[in-house]
Amino acid sequence: MDSQTRQNYIKAGRISAEVLEYGKSLIRKGNSLLDATEKIEAKIFELGGKPAFPVQISCNEIAAHFCPEEDDKIIFEEQVVSLDLGVHVDGAIGDNAYTIDLSGSYLDLVKAAQKALEEALKIVNVGTELREIGKVINDTIKSYGYNPVRNLSGHGLDIYNIHTKPTIPNIDNGDKTNLAKNMAFAVEPFSTTGSGVVFESGLPSVFMLEKKKPVRSPVTREVLKEIEGYEGLPFTKRWLTKKFGAKTDFALRELSQLNMIHKFPPLVEVNKGIVAQAEHSVLIDDEGEVIVLTKA
Repeated sequence: MDSQTRQNYIKAGRISAEVLEYGKSLIRKGNSLLDATEKIEAKIFELGGKPAFPVQISCNEIAAHFCPEEDDKIIFEEQVVSLDLGVHVDGAIGDNAYTIDLSGSYLDLVKAAQKALEEALKIVNVGTELREIGKVINDTIKSYGYNPVRNLSGHGLDIYNIHTKPTIPNIDNGDKTNLAKNMAFAVEPFSTTGSGVVFESGLPSVFMLEKKKPVRSPVTREVLKEIEGYEGLPFTKRWLTKKFGAKTDFALRELSQLNMIHKFPPLVEVNKGIVAQAEHSVLIDDEGEVIVLTKA
């Protein structure tokens, strides 16, 4: 990893941390989820970064991948609210998340995810086995009386690639792969009152361009050109409808029929259990130094 890339990761992490703190201040009873989302995305640009993926604000049993449409009417009231955001600087990504309990009834659930993250980061080093991280996360969350979400995980961070190797498990999955130098990744515990499994449910509003093919429709070509500007990173339908209006649905439908885009529906806990999330991004540089990129 060259020095410029290292600095880009550090800058992306610093911006992510600052934006997360700003976003937390917007998650208050009476505020609009849509308004908070758009202000957070605007703050990313203001601080010199770009979104690595659409800002996601997921409530209660929704664990991830919820992005509001432009007509969303959700108001923060008594929800457990997970804010997940990522920033990139020339493709180098900082990804972090935090959960706020507006109900006051799930403070220990939030604490379980946060403590699991803290304990996991203590053992992150060159040579640490992935299964060891998962064991620490699992044991910490279980000690609070909750379950980890087993089929969600942390993930590697590469240039213009938000989900790559290594997979950082939230349980001891037996993976003896070692952490190594020149590796960037996110550690991402999820705690839940449910059984610890999520499934896709509802209409997707998050997409990612996977393949480039010729398209016949001028409308779709116009929208596709905008999508290509996201450099292969995830995007949300709302970004497109602001610019293209009703053309967006037509274009996304054609791109889907051509198998050009991947859809990400919301991920919901199978037993409707409440979910809390915590996340930091880490860089192990070429000298073996461990840098928690998104630590405020």
